[in-house]
Amino acid sequence: MEKRFLTPAETTQLISENGRRVLTQPLSRTLVLSLLAGFYIAFGAELATVVTSDAAEHIGLGLSRLLGGSVFSLGLMLVVICGAELFTGNSLLTKTALHGQLPWGKIAENWCLVIFGNLIGSLFFAWLMFQSGLWQSGRIAEHAVAIASAKTELSFGVALVRGILCNWLVCLAVFMAAAARDIPGKIMACYVPIMAFVASGFEHSVANMYFIPTGLLLKAELGLQNASLTWGNFFIDNLIPVTLGNILGGVVFVAGAYWFIYLKPGER
Repeated sequence: MEKRFLTPAETTQLISENGRRVLTQPLSRTLVLSLLAGFYIAFGAELATVVTSDAAEHIGLGLSRLLGGSVFSLGLMLVVICGAELFTGNSLLTKTALHGQLPWGKIAENWCLVIFGNLIGSLFFAWLMFQSGLWQSGRIAEHAVAIASAKTELSFGVALVRGILCNWLVCLAVFMAAAARDIPGKIMACYVPIMAFVASGFEHSVANMYFIPTGLLLKAELGLQNASLTWGNFFIDNLIPVTLGNILGGVVFVAGAYWFIYLKPGER
C-alpha cells in the first residue's frame, strides 16, 4: 500500500534535495515563478478582504477572522499545488545550505530575485483590482483601507514579532504539504496553518505587498485622510520589519530546527 505521507525525517531530506534546484534553474524561470506567487497570494488576500468586510457584524470578530484566514489559504494552495516561488516559503532553502548542498550566495541571489518578483506581482494585482472598479466605493473599499492602515501603524518590534510567528506557521504549512502525497493532503496542510496565522493577526510580507498598496490606491481614490498610510511607512515601518521577522521565523524555527534534528552531521 502506498504511503499517504512522508515522515518528518523523509520530508526534511526531500526539501533539502529539492532546494538544489536553485543551482541550475534559470533566473528567468525563477522570476516568472515569483511573479506567479505574488499573484496567487494576492488572490487569497483580496478574497479575505471581501468576505470579512462586514462579517464581524453578523458572526463576531473571532469567527470573521477565522473566515478570512480560511479563504486566504487559497493563496498558498495555489503556490504549492500549481507551482510558484514564494519568498517566505523559500526560507526553507537554508536547510539545503546548512547541509552543504547549496552555497549561501545562491540563497541570497534567490531571495533577492524572488522577493522582487513577489513585490511586482503583488503590485500589479493590486492595480488590476483597482482598475476593475469593484472596490472604488462602499464597505469593501473602506475595509481595505482600514486593513492597510492598521498594518502601517504597527511599531517595528511588534511587526517583527508578528512576522516571526507568521512564517513559522507558513513554513510548517509548506513542510506538511511536502509530506503529503496527494492533493487533498496538500490542501489540508496549507489550510490549517495559514488559517491560524491570519486569524491570529500575524504579518506576512508578501500578503502585505498586496494589502497595503491596495489601501493606498483606494485611500487616494476615496479622498481619505490617514497620516500613517503612506508609501514610506509601507516600506520602512511594515515591509522591512515583517520581512526580517519572516526570515527569522522560517530559518530558525523550521529550517534550522529540522536540519539540526535530522540532517546535522553526527546528530542523526
